[in-house]
Amino acid sequence: MSDLKYYMSLSVTVGVMLVGLSYTICLASQWIYGWPDKPGYKKYIEALNPRRIYRLSFVTLDLLKYLRYARLYFQLKSWYNDERNLKYYEKGITFGRRGNKLDLYHPPNVDKLEDMPSPVVIFIYGGAWSSGERSTYCLLSRQMAEELKATVICPDYCTYPKGNVLGMVQDIADCLIWVHENGEKFNFDKDNIVLIGHSAGAHLCTLTTLFLVDTREELSIEPGKQQEVFLLIRGIIGLSGVYNTVEHYEHEQKRGIEYLSDMHRAMTGVENLPFYSPTHLLKKLSQDKVSRLPPFALLHGTNDIVVPAESTMRFSELLTSRSVKLSLNLLPRASHTDIPVDLMVSNRCLYHPIYGYIKEEFRKLLGTCTSLEKHSKICNTY
Repeated sequence: MSDLKYYMSLSVTVGVMLVGLSYTICLASQWIYGWPDKPGYKKYIEALNPRRIYRLSFVTLDLLKYLRYARLYFQLKSWYNDERNLKYYEKGITFGRRGNKLDLYHPPNVDKLEDMPSPVVIFIYGGAWSSGERSTYCLLSRQMAEELKATVICPDYCTYPKGNVLGMVQDIADCLIWVHENGEKFNFDKDNIVLIGHSAGAHLCTLTTLFLVDTREELSIEPGKQQEVFLLIRGIIGLSGVYNTVEHYEHEQKRGIEYLSDMHRAMTGVENLPFYSPTHLLKKLSQDKVSRLPPFALLHGTNDIVVPAESTMRFSELLTSRSVKLSLNLLPRASHTDIPVDLMVSNRCLYHPIYGYIKEEFRKLLGTCTSLEKHSKICNTY
């Protein structure tokens, strides 16, 4: 009997500790990142809602998976700070109206290509519109330059709270202008630019392109210059992108993180989410402007719980309905983080399948590959 009481009391104690730990972690998170948007004491009632605590607990546990990348993080930081690696790239070049920095990674055998300007990739990293820096993607940019035989440019942009989404789009447009003006200096082909973005970066690549084709005055760039740089974009490769911000906010609500996420703050309020949603903008764009859009190549992992693959699938359906050229590839078993991480190191399991797809689409976007059969072979070998 005493043993039964002991095990029962132990179970109760463990249960209380787990519940208490969950509440403590979730309350601390909401204290740091933001309380529910409710008046007075109601925000605390909403914050303590058992359903919200339950959902946030799962999100917290999922974040623990990032600890496995600690070694890689220190590896890439060491690579970036090692001056011996400066032979591979130009570091900290200033561009744009806000004085942001970009890094420029040379293609392989750069000395042998003095008379052959290389195509350009502008890689826009993700980070939920509120984090990220170019140094974190040094290994990815280096490998991408090697695999694509291209000059890879990785710019920083004004993440929230330093700026909002409009400022981020302006920064990417400024980067395009910088590329347009510096091709001869760095020996790259300014007329052949492909935008590649992951997660929020894919959203920003798409949004910037839609703003440019629509000649939006919010960019604060002369209309003629907007059209000039827009014509340089040969295509967009979106990796695990957010293309409908309204639906993504609903997804955040289902996960219980809508008040912790900075997405709606970066977009200056929930009411402005449609204004910065590529899906909503594309639906309103005139057919004449839609016909001028470059092709899209969209890649998404089927195990993505941060940004569900349905985001890319629905956007691809919209692109098809509006007669925009696109390619769609869903990677089985790939999560949201797997894609950028596996692009950094050649011995990662998804490195070759992902780069196989990107290389094939990159060649097609530049007009040097027209074989759809090759693409299907790549998909089938994975």
